[in-house]
Amino acid sequence: MASEATATPHQVTGAIQAEVAVPARPGVVAAAVYQNGQRLRDIQIEEAGQWRGREDVVVWIGLHEPDEMLLRQIQAEFNLHDLAIEDAGKAHQRPKLEIYGDAIFVVARTAHMADDQISFGETHLFVGRGYVISVRHGASTSYMAVRQRCEASPAALAHGENYILYSILDFIVDNYMPVVEAIHSEVEELEDRLLRDRLDKADIERLYLLRRNLLRLRNAVVPLVDVCRRHEHLELPGMDAAMQHLFRDVTDHVRRVQEDIDALREVLAFTFEASLMIGQSEQTEISRKLASWAAILAVPTAIAGIYGMNFEDMPELRFRYGYFVVLAIIVGLCVTLYRFFRRARWL
Repeated sequence: MASEATATPHQVTGAIQAEVAVPARPGVVAAAVYQNGQRLRDIQIEEAGQWRGREDVVVWIGLHEPDEMLLRQIQAEFNLHDLAIEDAGKAHQRPKLEIYGDAIFVVARTAHMADDQISFGETHLFVGRGYVISVRHGASTSYMAVRQRCEASPAALAHGENYILYSILDFIVDNYMPVVEAIHSEVEELEDRLLRDRLDKADIERLYLLRRNLLRLRNAVVPLVDVCRRHEHLELPGMDAAMQHLFRDVTDHVRRVQEDIDALREVLAFTFEASLMIGQSEQTEISRKLASWAAILAVPTAIAGIYGMNFEDMPELRFRYGYFVVLAIIVGLCVTLYRFFRRARWL
């Protein structure tokens, strides 16, 4: 994304020597200009457009939840599209890549763990010839670490806006992995608990919450696969062929994250089904035991009911050993039924 120089060598030399302390402004995290991978100076938003288009120069501006006035000022400095500015001012956008003339607009969802919950944020990226503007919304890790890492490698940063875009996307995708690993640990814990003992109500609620979080994470990751894949090709404005393999690596990473998410969702589904099956098996076992004891107790109940009718002409009433015979019959039948149910593994 190089263009003809608009600054004289004397002007560039003076810019290299100058170091301007930029006063803090709400919404602006960092604003700096780089040439051939070297940081020249911090700049004000009002002067950012003056550096646009200079040879081997890239302006990198980081914003966090800017107000509409700041976004409109950025738009005026870099001639950004109205629709892109409108999207950048709103959170809850779907990950996407849109082309506006010779510039691209990228939306990516960020995620990190906070108090056993996944906190989601958004990053909107404006990338054009000689500039990169990142706009963060919601819970999102600062990109100062990305900036420092890029500045520590001037040779790579010399690729300009393409390398900055790659670095930010790679940072976003890498931050998915701790989230997936944290969920994976919880899933393994639930599996172990299921094997040791049945899951209680709190475990079932946690299982459902994990599945819901994984679904939300998958909705953030899956569209990013297409966004990263499109950067592997040269149809995007100003795409550097030397950067293709780096974007291909990001695509592989985000696909791996997607596969891990899908695998965890399947494991959670199997865990839930196994918990239901174990509960049903225990209920069936209890029902069998109750039915077995009911059948055993039905024998003395039936015999006692017959002899409790108080008829005078019952032949067994005057039998001398009738009481003992009846008790023996009851015990014999009960023992026979007990052995039968034990053999059938109902007891």
